[in-house]
Amino acid sequence: MPDVHPPKRGRPGYDQRAILEIAVTAFNEFGYDATSMGVLATRLALSKAAIYHHFTSKDEVLQLALDEALNGLEGVLLESGALTGSAIDRLAYVLRGAVRILTSRLPYVTLLLRVRGNTEVERLALTRRRAFDRAVSALVIEARDEGSLRSDIDPRVVTRLLFGMVNSIAEWYRPEGPEDAGHLADDVLAVALDGLRRR
Repeated sequence: MPDVHPPKRGRPGYDQRAILEIAVTAFNEFGYDATSMGVLATRLALSKAAIYHHFTSKDEVLQLALDEALNGLEGVLLESGALTGSAIDRLAYVLRGAVRILTSRLPYVTLLLRVRGNTEVERLALTRRRAFDRAVSALVIEARDEGSLRSDIDPRVVTRLLFGMVNSIAEWYRPEGPEDAGHLADDVLAVALDGLRRR
C-alpha cells in the first residue's frame, strides 16, 4: 500500500492562510508600517522564524493580502455579466460585484483602501486599483453615451461618488450584522443608479 502523507502545514496550528488572515487583522488594527514581524509573532504566539517558514518578508504578506482583494475586483471585470449587454447593465453588474467582493473579503479590501503607496508593493497595488477605477469610469462614460445615464454630470465625478459609496461600506459593514450582502448590493444600485438614470 502506498505511503500517503497529509498536506504539509508547516508549523503546528498555522498554515500560510491562517497566518495571512491574522496578519491582515493586525495590519488593519495597527497599520502596516507599525506592525512588525515581532508584533505578528506575538499575535500568533509563534517565533519570527516560524512566520518566515511561510513568508519571505512582511512585504510578501502584504502583497498576498492585497492580491486577495485586487484579484477579486479584477475578476469581476472578466465575468460575462461585465462583458455583455448594455453599458448600464454591465456597470450595474460590476458595482454589484464590487460590493460582493468587499463584503466577502472585507479585511482584505479594507487593507487595500488604506494603502498609501509607501512601499513598492503598495505602489503596485495602487496602480492595479486605479486600472480598476478607470474600467468602471469607462463604463460610466459608455452608459452616458448610450443614453442610459444623465449627461449633465461629469463622468469623473460620477465615478468618484460611486466608489465613495461602495468603499464606505468597509467602514461600517459587519458580516454578523443585520445587513444581508445581497440586499446591500441592491440598495447600493438603487441609490447609485436611480438618481443617475436618464428619465
